[in-house]
Amino acid sequence: MSKLKTKSGAKKRFRFTASGKAKAGVAGKRHRLISHNGKYIRQNRGTQVMSDADTIKIKSYMPYA
Repeated sequence: MSKLKTKSGAKKRFRFTASGKAKAGVAGKRHRLISHNGKYIRQNRGTQVMSDADTIKIKSYMPYA
């Protein structure tokens, strides 16, 4: 049987934790930051763990991850 293809966009955007949860960068921190307050910018630093429903969908995009 042929191999399944991984979605290229998904492999660039998501990583998996050791327990199998998906993590991704937080949205809303690229531009237009002068209109947001400091709390918003601080809280959106780093990455966030995706919800369980989203993780199921992401795992279907990355069959060998």
